[in-house]
Amino acid sequence: MNPIQHDDWNYAWINGEKVFLKESMDVINPANGKPMGRVPRGGKELTQQAIDAAAKAFPAWSKLPADQRSSYLLEWAERILADRERLAWLLSTEQGKPLEEARGEIFGTTVYIRWYAEEGKRAYGEIIPASRQGQRLMVFKEAIGVVGLIPPANFPGAIVANKVAPALAAGCTFVLKPAEQTPLIAIALLDHLMATGIPAGVANVVTGVAEEIGTTLSADPRVRKIGFTGSTEVGKILMRQAADNVKRLTLELGGNAPVVVFPDANLEKAVDAIMGNKFENCGQVCNGINLIYAHESIRLQLVEKLAEKIRNLKVGIGTEEGTQIGPMIDPSYLDKVETLVRDAVEKGAKLVVGGKRVTDEGLQDGYFYAPTLLDDVTADMELTKREIFGPVAPVLTFTDEAEVLARCNNTPYGLAAYVFTKDAARMFRMIDGLEVGNLAINGTSLANPQSPFGGVKESGIGRVGGHQGLEEYMELKYVALTIE
Repeated sequence: MNPIQHDDWNYAWINGEKVFLKESMDVINPANGKPMGRVPRGGKELTQQAIDAAAKAFPAWSKLPADQRSSYLLEWAERILADRERLAWLLSTEQGKPLEEARGEIFGTTVYIRWYAEEGKRAYGEIIPASRQGQRLMVFKEAIGVVGLIPPANFPGAIVANKVAPALAAGCTFVLKPAEQTPLIAIALLDHLMATGIPAGVANVVTGVAEEIGTTLSADPRVRKIGFTGSTEVGKILMRQAADNVKRLTLELGGNAPVVVFPDANLEKAVDAIMGNKFENCGQVCNGINLIYAHESIRLQLVEKLAEKIRNLKVGIGTEEGTQIGPMIDPSYLDKVETLVRDAVEKGAKLVVGGKRVTDEGLQDGYFYAPTLLDDVTADMELTKREIFGPVAPVLTFTDEAEVLARCNNTPYGLAAYVFTKDAARMFRMIDGLEVGNLAINGTSLANPQSPFGGVKESGIGRVGGHQGLEEYMELKYVALTIE
């Protein structure tokens, strides 16, 4: 099965219509380095047209009753589910992840959409006790306006959904700028949204020169908010640009997530959970484990168990049966991982498994890196300071709780952390002490539509998911009414 034709999605969506441009950009298949499709090479003009359409559509869309907005979202989810296999194949080919993971992401996309379709009906206001007779104090929640949405390349289906769905449910209109590496799945998902008959201009998608599109979204005062998931470096640029118009921001940025395995942990369960998190999507997960802190008394056991499982991982093309590790999304990511591993080994890390590019027959032209395990990792190595964002598991040793807590917090990032222990008191000490926005104990799963996900410090501002994620797209209007 290969349901992908080269020019199937070579258009933007603006004001309810497909827009074709003479100039286009190739979309590269990371499994072979070859073009698999094209999208319009848009810039300021195309983005301006999309903003114009979204601004024109906003008054009517924001005034539509919430249950009517919900109906569009629910139909969107049904259409995606009906096309799940084709969309999963496209996602796997374009992004590189194994087909089974892609199927799960497409299903997860619909879970987010359905959840916000319902949550949008519950954006309740508030009545505040008044200070004087004859007065009524009220708080209303209103859609913030036109929003610019910028998802990343690692989960280009699910993160489109967790931005678009709350924006629409809140009553916002939007301009979506997909990641340069993965625009096809975003356009394919928007095709299904447009097929619901959603009013023209409510939903718009533009592709092209990232810097030009982002600058245009930031500069236009009609765009009242930017929702971005990606690197801390780009997030800081968007913050500076947004300052000129005091634009609202939701930023989900980089991380340096530690997992701490205490001596009383169930090692079998810890290893299985670490494997599921660390090597999902070839390690390209924002809240993915970056550093494994193993207590000195169980480090050797942990390393042995991890090594056995890592050696058995199958690297291959995502759409091939049995593949567990696909290619990295971009050659620059591959270069970065190779550099970080080389630096660690040169500084004394022990290479237990992997540590090289995969150039087997049929994979030699893709961006493949072998699942890697490093032992004897120390704090002077670059991969302890930077987000690896690849299939590399570094193991560090610690001796006591206070020490490892301080080491986990010694970073500008604060997105996620993971702890394995049976000690209830220790659990709460780690909850209190870890400087992160998201924490899992005795597990590594954090993604749920009903939960607020986001970082502290340089890992972001605001939250996606939960009722908090809906409120990110709403303004509060306080009214003091005196009855005469």
